Amino acid sequence: MSYLTDRKRAVGMGSAKTGTEHHWSMTLSSGALLILVPLFIFTFGPMLGAPHEEVVAYFSRPFPSVVAGLTILVGFKHFAGGVQVLIEDYVHGLAQKVAIVAMTCLSYAAAAVGLYAIVRLAL
Repeated sequence: MSYLTDRKRAVGMGSAKTGTEHHWSMTLSSGALLILVPLFIFTFGPMLGAPHEEVVAYFSRPFPSVVAGLTILVGFKHFAGGVQVLIEDYVHGLAQKVAIVAMTCLSYAAAAVGLYAIVRLAL
């Protein structure tokens, strides 16, 4: 039976040294999403149910396509950070590393597909 305090058990283990950076990254991306999501809704909303030619003409303008692209980029960056924390908390060992790599690849691939679709519409 060990009579160590929590502090004594933690001494020597060190820190990950990325907590503050991750916190600020998530704070900035959530602040950006607070602005981008309403802009995206108000620019994308009128095009729901519109004919294809009208949607292409609308997204060939710079403002709606830039708002959609930024929302996709920042949204998937925020998603990747949040899911990484979730995986670090609940998955351990080799499965943790595999899950983080898979999630990162999935989020970058989804962002790339979204940006490709916006570029195809804009050009």
